Amino acid sequence: MSGKYLLDSSFVVDLLNEVAAGIAGPALRWLRNNPRAELWISPVTLAEVLEGARDAAAVTAYLARYSWQGIHRAHAGRVALAQRRAGSRMGENDAWQAAVAECMDAVVLGHDAAFTQLGSGYRDYRS
Repeated sequence: MSGKYLLDSSFVVDLLNEVAAGIAGPALRWLRNNPRAELWISPVTLAEVLEGARDAAAVTAYLARYSWQGIHRAHAGRVALAQRRAGSRMGENDAWQAAVAECMDAVVLGHDAAFTQLGSGYRDYRS
């Protein structure tokens, strides 16, 4: 499957754990089955992953292989609009991820029920 994917921390944490353990779990299988996918991370992804990392430098170096999408004013506007309109607000980090993905015309790739409301804008890599 081709297209742009914004990697959520749920995907990245599983990926890092699978690589460290030498086990091809759902994250590595998804990558192998989607070699043409364009993979991106955001500051939200990096911050969430680094928060729980034992070796932040190694994690940062590993994640450098993925494209980087910064957060800008356009994203802030999308977050505010989506949260204002939502009957049930997303968590702040999830709202930022959704806005970043929407602005870059990407799909959020993760395993987090919070993103199911995005419909086709979300892919659960474990499904």
